[in-house]
Amino acid sequence: MSSDHKMFLTPREAAHAIAKNGRRVLDQNIGRTIVLSLLAGFYIAFGAQLATVVTQDAARFVGLGLARFLGGSLFSIGLMLVVVCGAELFTGNSLLAGAALHGEISWRSLAKNWVVVLIGNFVGALFLAWLLFETHLWEQGDVAGNAIRIASAKCKLSFSAAFVRGILCNWLVCLAVFMATAARDIPGKLLACYVPIMTFVSSGFEHSIANMYYIPTGLFISSATSSPDPALNWYNFFVTNLLPVTLGNIVGGVIFVAGAYWYAYGKIETSPQQL
Repeated sequence: MSSDHKMFLTPREAAHAIAKNGRRVLDQNIGRTIVLSLLAGFYIAFGAQLATVVTQDAARFVGLGLARFLGGSLFSIGLMLVVVCGAELFTGNSLLAGAALHGEISWRSLAKNWVVVLIGNFVGALFLAWLLFETHLWEQGDVAGNAIRIASAKCKLSFSAAFVRGILCNWLVCLAVFMATAARDIPGKLLACYVPIMTFVSSGFEHSIANMYYIPTGLFISSATSSPDPALNWYNFFVTNLLPVTLGNIVGGVIFVAGAYWYAYGKIETSPQQL
């Protein structure tokens, strides 16, 4: 039975499908990559915004653990949109290292893709943060306080804590993309996105693209208050948080998912009967 008619791909087939999909970085024009990376920034920001609004007071009623579970569940819509609607997400593109390891693309092409996509994701997430700030919806309830608390906590992490949390986060994000690739229908892809993303958010791990929304949002709102949070500044955003988290995300995706499955399943078979 061909893979097109199967309910799901085996781990070997999924690993090889991801590696072959990496060839798109050679054929896709830069304009399309930029647009798709902007979309991914928007989509992840939408998930982060929803989680911020809904969890603003949830801990008071259901406790901290269930509030984090709720936030993680809602945040997962971001990756669902990326996977089902199609977009270029830097953290998910860490899996394209498998294509480089298999020789499908060059490391130089992969690095170029990462740079373009990372910038596009940043612009998209930052733009949506600004748009939502301009709605003034954060003035309702304790949305402002929750946004500031989330951003401030991220800016107070040590380099090592942010780095390790970044590793653990993208390990799970790339597993979500791996499973979504294996799934052959929309419900399967949504479930594949939901479980790992809910796990990383509920656990408190760090996602570079999500933080491109969370921290600027906290910065914008804090600056509009009478007592701005001193921890919220652009230096802490870029250097204290985003740098170590991004490096951790790369390690988590490249080594623990792309590299692990490349080693486990080896060279891509060329015979259709083997796939």
